[in-house]
Amino acid sequence: MSLDLVPLWALILSLAVLMYVLLDGFDLGVGILFFFRKDAEERDLMVASVAPIWDFNETWLVLGGGGLLAVFPLAFAVIMPAVYFPILVMLLGLLFRGVAFEFRHVPQARRAVWDRSFAYGSLLATFAQGVVLGNFIEGFPVKGRAFSGTSWDWIGPFPLLTGAGLVVGYTLLGATWLYMKTEGALQEWTRTMAQRALLGILAFILMVSVWTPLTNERIAARWFTLPNFFYFAPVPLLTVVLAWLIWQSLRRGREVVPFLASMGLFFLSFTGLIISLWPYVAPPSITLWDAATAPMSQQFLMVGTMFLLPVILLYVFWSYWLFRGKVKADAGYHGP
Repeated sequence: MSLDLVPLWALILSLAVLMYVLLDGFDLGVGILFFFRKDAEERDLMVASVAPIWDFNETWLVLGGGGLLAVFPLAFAVIMPAVYFPILVMLLGLLFRGVAFEFRHVPQARRAVWDRSFAYGSLLATFAQGVVLGNFIEGFPVKGRAFSGTSWDWIGPFPLLTGAGLVVGYTLLGATWLYMKTEGALQEWTRTMAQRALLGILAFILMVSVWTPLTNERIAARWFTLPNFFYFAPVPLLTVVLAWLIWQSLRRGREVVPFLASMGLFFLSFTGLIISLWPYVAPPSITLWDAATAPMSQQFLMVGTMFLLPVILLYVFWSYWLFRGKVKADAGYHGP
């Protein structure tokens, strides 16, 4: 009997998505906060806080998308036509903010143009990711193992709601990151923004948590039948605990805890998503095993992944450890 690698691949791709959301989330959140802070020196500090690590975060996006195509090609073929336009908007947003990182420091550059590119690129990329998430939760119409909807199905109340919710969520991550990395007036401002974003993301979590079981009987049965209700109750309970921890830590001036607890909120939300949708990779009809490629292909791809994944993780931990501490005013993107 051959080893079933599908659950392991699901774990790897889930890790890639979660790592991208956590690591690029605060990066995009910093860009969204550009809309609310106009001082040039403070904006330079905000950019400098993410400059050493921002470009590597997209590695997780490539790993997740490439792994979906290679290991679950049927799911890729169903999902991509459904969210083609949001994915396009996301990539354009990431492109513009990446270019802004490079060009805003060029001598005689039109700094205001590139600052707007950085802010709008971050906002559009975040909103598009939230729309994709909403479509994934709602599911995809499938007929004959092919997507049977249109490329405009992503325009709907729930995907737009999740898009707005992710903007608020990334704002929370960005604000708590800056609260940890900056000092003085900018730090005090980010504390206020983090508190407001926390209240906002809790409202969106509540709306999504009510919306999904009311409109999806399968999700309602997953959460509210016995004994599942008792098994999964720690997820919402821990969400409340972490929200309280973030609020109290911000009030007491603890700098690291709010950021880590905000990441914990996203981890719990991601856990809730997996609980709701397992084992479907293209809800509501295509499971992981339906979409998986041949076992031999999975084994071949796993060999390379087992070498690559530890290297990526080690580099992530090393880079964040190397650039720990407060960001300094003279630490621009291209160095002092």
